[in-house]
Amino acid sequence: MGKNERQAYLQAIRNRYHRASKAGKAAILDEFCAVCGYHRKYAIRLLRYRRGSRRRVGRPGPKPVYDSPILLRALKRLWFATDQMCSKKLQAAIPLWLPGYEACYGPLPVSERERLLTISPATIDRLLKPVRVRQGRKGLPGTRPGSLLKHQIPIRTHHWDVTQPGFVEADTVAHCGNSLAGDFIWSLTLTDIHTTWTENRATWNKGATGVLAQIQAIETALPFPLQGFDCDNGSEFLNYHLVQHFTDQPKPVAFTRSRPYRKNDNAHVEQKNWTHVRHLFGYDRFEQADLVPLMNDLYANEWSLYQNHFCPGVKLIDKQRTNARYVKRYDQPQTPYQRVMACEQIIPEVKSSLKALHDSLNPFILKQQIETKLRTIFQQVTVTSNVRQRL
Repeated sequence: MGKNERQAYLQAIRNRYHRASKAGKAAILDEFCAVCGYHRKYAIRLLRYRRGSRRRVGRPGPKPVYDSPILLRALKRLWFATDQMCSKKLQAAIPLWLPGYEACYGPLPVSERERLLTISPATIDRLLKPVRVRQGRKGLPGTRPGSLLKHQIPIRTHHWDVTQPGFVEADTVAHCGNSLAGDFIWSLTLTDIHTTWTENRATWNKGATGVLAQIQAIETALPFPLQGFDCDNGSEFLNYHLVQHFTDQPKPVAFTRSRPYRKNDNAHVEQKNWTHVRHLFGYDRFEQADLVPLMNDLYANEWSLYQNHFCPGVKLIDKQRTNARYVKRYDQPQTPYQRVMACEQIIPEVKSSLKALHDSLNPFILKQQIETKLRTIFQQVTVTSNVRQRL
């Protein structure tokens, strides 16, 4: 069969092909391939083409579900309000933040609300990809070796019973800018291993009495008693004031330290130094002592409520090595508040008071209060920095 005959045969069966059912199209296609000797895919393209037709073939697959401008606007606002959480944490945070969002910005349509509550982490990543912001800067290490007292404080060579709350890790963060010289403010971070409940306080320098006072303040704020205290080998922790404080209690607290130069021994609190301190105050130098009460007011109130009640986190539950790769499995994202409420060792009175407090909170209002206090703090930091530059 020549070229002209094949073209005439194609024109004769094309209209019949478009009107036929699926089974009919298959039969016509088989006959067309057998007569003309075409490859099946090429024959399909020839039969589907219509001269003069400019109809655009749509994207294969189901229609987009999450392309609504209302949904995208709500998702972006939630993402920025949660300090750009990863998609898995943001998926768990949306049900907690959505009532506060609707209280501030008005109720969402029912269909958009349901879609937002059922959105997957992969879809969140795809929708937020154009607006993601990357930041990166590392601080200076501020740990200095402690005294000879460290030989009396045992190294934690075994894991605590982390199935119950009260076993915490502690560390400090230097707000020193680009230099560790002189006097400046330090942030103290304590995080519970079981519930991930985290508290922060600020102290002027790293004197033993100042650090001890802030640890005592954190103890009163924790929803559970302290049972174990693990820290690095810095002099702010390895001192007689802290040893006496933990040993003179009716129920002494287990006081241990990590191995020297092994930062991963305190991995739980090291990651909180980034999420709870650097995300909030950055890397500026805070060398005004009058900023300490302002920072502690923010740490002890809005920031603690915001992080512990509305910011989900994941915990590593399994780690296996396969050849040269490590395969890690994590639990479902939960906030520290949710982990405390699910803990059997927490007494009912504490749970009821926490629930009443949680029900009265709005994360968007907390976020606004945090921003207001941050502006006050950084205004003083900027004024001091400008004065120092003139001198």
